[in-house]
Amino acid sequence: MAVIQDIRMHTNVVNSLKLTRLLQLCSPGLPVGGFSFSQGLEFAVEEGWVSNVEECAAWITTNLQASIGSTDLVIIRLALDCLNQTNDEAQLQQLNELAIASRESQELRLADVAMGRALLRVLTQQTTEFTAAQIKLLEQMQDWQDISFASAFAVACYCWQLDQQLALTGFCWMFIENQVAAATKLVPLGQTQAQNLMFSLSELVDEVIADANSRQRSQIGNSLPSVAMASAWHETQYSRLFRS
Repeated sequence: MAVIQDIRMHTNVVNSLKLTRLLQLCSPGLPVGGFSFSQGLEFAVEEGWVSNVEECAAWITTNLQASIGSTDLVIIRLALDCLNQTNDEAQLQQLNELAIASRESQELRLADVAMGRALLRVLTQQTTEFTAAQIKLLEQMQDWQDISFASAFAVACYCWQLDQQLALTGFCWMFIENQVAAATKLVPLGQTQAQNLMFSLSELVDEVIADANSRQRSQIGNSLPSVAMASAWHETQYSRLFRS
């Protein structure tokens, strides 16, 4: 009985540690700059495309389903499969290049690689929990020309051995929180409106992840012309709160 209790206690400690790592990875306090970018939302608000909570919900929902779900989540899932099964760096690099190539504007691409490089920097500065193989992988990735945030996120989840479903959930939540935080400043939204919006958007996560899990590599990609144009035009927007 004592042995069983010790095993249960150890399991709870491990699970708690993994949960804290996931929370840290998805935290606004993680120094990767994610909350410096609006992903085109700032221009959409400027042009009146998004002017209230309902339009904000529609904008974020479309991005979550037709971009995050069809591209980033599939990349993360396949990257985790690669790392956990074969640890094939060449295949991981191909997925990374595919993620970057899927960005439809220069601004979206630069935001993606800036956040990816920043997350890799965080990981390389914290290696006390990592194995020698994981440390070697991080060192090899520093020589890559560009690193997508989705790829770096997958590697972080691999290094901390996070559950794939929870990892994908965390990535969705991070995107939702980022966009709602941007909308709170830009639309603007009230604090209660923002919280209610996050409640409703989070109910879509299971469906989005299920769709991502059903996709093959050949089905990775997105086409959101309005987001691409908003992001491109945001680069020359006269006044803005968010980086370009």
